[in-house]
Amino acid sequence: MRPLLFLPSCAGWHYHVALMKRIHKLPDHLVNQIAAGEVVERPASALKEMLENSLDAGADKITVDLAQGGIKLIRVTDNGIGIDKDDLPLALDRHATSKIQSLDDLEQVGTLGFRGEGLASVGSVSRLTLTSRPADSPHAHQIIAIDGALHPVEPAAHAPGTSVEVVDLYFNTPARRKFLKSENTEYAHCEATFERIALAHPQVEFLLRHNGKVVWRLPAQSLVDRVTALLGKDFTASSLAVETAAGKMTLSGFIGSPTYSKSSRDAQFFYVNGRFVRDKTAQHALRQAYRDVLHHERHPVYALFLTMDPAGVDVNVHPTKIEVRFRESQAIHQFLFHSLNKALAGTSAGLTGPSAAGASPAESAPTQAAPDSPFATRPGAPASGGAPARQFAYQQQSIPLQVVRESIGIYDKLFSGLREEERAAPSANLDADPAPALPSMLPAADIAALPPASEGMPPLGFALAQLHGVYILSQCEEGLIVVDMHAAHERIVYERLKAAMETDAIPMQPLLLPVSFAADRMEVATVHEHGEAMKALGVELATLSPTQLAVRGVPVWLKDGNPVDLARAVLKDVREFGLSRVLTERRNELLATMACHGAVRANRQLTLAEMNALLRDMEATERSNQCNHGRPTWARLTMKDLDNLFMRGR
Repeated sequence: MRPLLFLPSCAGWHYHVALMKRIHKLPDHLVNQIAAGEVVERPASALKEMLENSLDAGADKITVDLAQGGIKLIRVTDNGIGIDKDDLPLALDRHATSKIQSLDDLEQVGTLGFRGEGLASVGSVSRLTLTSRPADSPHAHQIIAIDGALHPVEPAAHAPGTSVEVVDLYFNTPARRKFLKSENTEYAHCEATFERIALAHPQVEFLLRHNGKVVWRLPAQSLVDRVTALLGKDFTASSLAVETAAGKMTLSGFIGSPTYSKSSRDAQFFYVNGRFVRDKTAQHALRQAYRDVLHHERHPVYALFLTMDPAGVDVNVHPTKIEVRFRESQAIHQFLFHSLNKALAGTSAGLTGPSAAGASPAESAPTQAAPDSPFATRPGAPASGGAPARQFAYQQQSIPLQVVRESIGIYDKLFSGLREEERAAPSANLDADPAPALPSMLPAADIAALPPASEGMPPLGFALAQLHGVYILSQCEEGLIVVDMHAAHERIVYERLKAAMETDAIPMQPLLLPVSFAADRMEVATVHEHGEAMKALGVELATLSPTQLAVRGVPVWLKDGNPVDLARAVLKDVREFGLSRVLTERRNELLATMACHGAVRANRQLTLAEMNALLRDMEATERSNQCNHGRPTWARLTMKDLDNLFMRGR
């Protein structure tokens, strides 16, 4: 009995009779065209397959010619090992390859290509000419495939190596060709594919021509030169070098500093065994490593190369081979995260460029903050473990100007908030014993390896003044440093809170007089349930009544902040996410909020001693180039920049 199907129509419902048909095998030509829909999405896909074949053939010189964005012509010529005359028809046959022979080979693929369907798929939707000459052959041979039909193998002229020429892509599938974009768009995709592959193989010479014009000419070069050529000098100048290993895994390459970020993910290059991939595990690990230092919706820039045992990664996941599956994804995630986290931790203030990774600034200070300063030593602060402090030759200097008493009176009115000892700063005495250094946050081993500061001048120099209660102006060796004091102090406090949490708990400062505040029932209930455990965060709360709470203790580094605002922020996170999540996956977000509440506020008048103490803490704190929200904490104006402002030397 034949089934009846109800199908809608513009005139209403009607009956449609579906005839049962026998199952039959599809012709090879149609199978190839179906496969081409998966493998060859656009000209860039065909170019990728052809370039990977050239690299698998051991070529060290590859030339690419495109016409009309690759729609009209794609030609890839290499000097690889070539293909024998008898193997040319097999090269255009589906599932014919020289790269794997068994399931064991498939499970540990060491080549870029392995499916044996790339050229067959391309040949079924184009006019393809394959010309090749092995190094030991006296002459070349070629085979032509038009609409999937193979012509006989014929002699041809060609240097040792192989050329694949694809003309009129999708000429026999007009419906598919309509889905292609403009020539400019398709060329942009082809160029992006070319750049991705060229970036991972700096030892290979690449040439790209479009419509007869040379676009890229890349000689065989070092990795840093290839990265500079493709990603730009600005990226290289502001990048951090990464070189780590764990067992059989190694990670190398360059990551952009947090200030060198993009509004899109276009400049993110991640490779596994030389293959460009987009993997969710890797992307999440890299994003997490930048979480503390990247501003809002900005995206990091990187060129990273992961090398591992081929048996540990499955590349046979997607026809385009751009997706992979790690067999130990958690281990990969941890390795990537900790590798980048370590590199980014070296971005202390005063150090920039590739040398910043793993380097550490000078940690001692010529001045000491006043005991009640927000930058003075706190109980429980991470210290250097008794490492010897570096002493700087330079001291804060006064200017020996003869001023009249009226001028002093005007100065007193403008800066009455400054302390007497700072207004009467002593003259420079280079032979005097410097004041005790502030405790460093650096391990003793790192301090011993510090490079000597140039002529005793620390990286961020010495404070000159405070501008509008917001910025600190400092004289350094190269010129002028401008520091956002709130952003810088926020990072310092944040890193101290994180370090304390990793050791055990945040040290608490009991308040002499508890501070009470009105609370809703949910906040009171949260204190009843989690009050004791919240002490690990350095916050002690007590219930006074069903509508009143009291703050009895705060973290030692936040005692100058608003205790009520701090308590409300902690209670809000604990209520919304639960204490276990707050102490684990949400820990850094809460600590960043706490640091923001405890950082020195704008319009706070600082003494020169406090300013210098902040500068020294910045130099000794990890990731201090950015605040917790990713904003820069300081900027430098060199003497050349200042000379240009005033047109000196012109």
